[in-house]
Amino acid sequence: MYDEQQRPDHGPLAGFTVGVTAARRADELGVLLQRRGASVLHAPALRIVPLSDDSELLAATKDLLAQAPDIVVATTAIGFRGWIEAADGWGLGEALLDRLRGVEVLARGPKVKGAVRAAGLTEEWSPSSESMAEVLDRLLDHGVEGRRIAVQLHGEPLPGFVESLRAAGAEVVGVPVYRWLPPEDLTPVDRLLEATVGRGIDALTFTSAPAAASLLSRAEDRGLLPDLLDALRHDVLPACVGPVTALPLQAHGIDTVQPERFRLGPLVQLLCQELPTRARALPVAGHRVEIRGHAVLVDGALRPVPPAGMSLLRALARRPGWVVPRSELLKALPGAGRDEHAVETAMARLRTALGTPKLIQTVVKRGYRLALDPAADTKYGAPGAS
Repeated sequence: MYDEQQRPDHGPLAGFTVGVTAARRADELGVLLQRRGASVLHAPALRIVPLSDDSELLAATKDLLAQAPDIVVATTAIGFRGWIEAADGWGLGEALLDRLRGVEVLARGPKVKGAVRAAGLTEEWSPSSESMAEVLDRLLDHGVEGRRIAVQLHGEPLPGFVESLRAAGAEVVGVPVYRWLPPEDLTPVDRLLEATVGRGIDALTFTSAPAAASLLSRAEDRGLLPDLLDALRHDVLPACVGPVTALPLQAHGIDTVQPERFRLGPLVQLLCQELPTRARALPVAGHRVEIRGHAVLVDGALRPVPPAGMSLLRALARRPGWVVPRSELLKALPGAGRDEHAVETAMARLRTALGTPKLIQTVVKRGYRLALDPAADTKYGAPGAS
């Protein structure tokens, strides 16, 4: 009999495949996921325009040098640092810092505050919530009519932020740090789309709204958008680093999960909580069998299973304890054709991979069944149970 208290020798994400759409900090996210046992499929859904080559950022910088703003809103640490470094590269760094020294600087959180101070500037105020909504409230409460406000943009949409300031009478200058474009090589994105639509991954992560919008746009171009949305609604968990990132998905009616703190670490911890709860666990032949994306836990031990074997196992698990005919199992096999011998071959490999052959019983001339424990029959045994 299995021991539920047995300590696993694998990470909480073992057996799951997670898609990563990030361009920036993708390696960091991938390492965090892999350390917890996940397989990672990475496809940057966008590329960042190098700051030194960005004519729009240069034009905005020169505009602010020609006419100083009253207020600067710094939204991200990496973006603010990048802006100053780009200005240095153009020979405008000292002039920009001199301009900003007499300006009211608002920093959207502690990391941004650190970047502002590292540049030799001092912030006027920073919200403890790290919320742009709180920054907007403060600006509107203090009055912005007739004031010139520079807002450091960073590729993310700021819903209603700029519009609200302009409606209140402010002149807003956008500083477009890190503009994002579709990737030059679309092959990895297409591979990720096909894996998502084919349920070859268990979760899809997004760390920026432009990445989510870019993936949806590519799916639409390929005629895969309805299939992608169906996968994200029913089988593949969409996980976003925060509510702004989720906006393009929500516009298509996709519910997402988000950590309370909008950071990569909490995002990974959220997946560690969510994905195992979505796995199917059954008491079979005196063992606890948990069916994950590309592997099975048998009494807590990780057993990688080939794709064909996983297809068979999922077909059996849809009706645990009941006989599933070979003809039906053949349909579950990807690209198996009409030869039922393919079922026998895949089943033999599945049993070997599970390491416990008695989990699956052969019913002569009928098919196969999961050897569900008798005590569980009333709970799991009905045909069509999921």
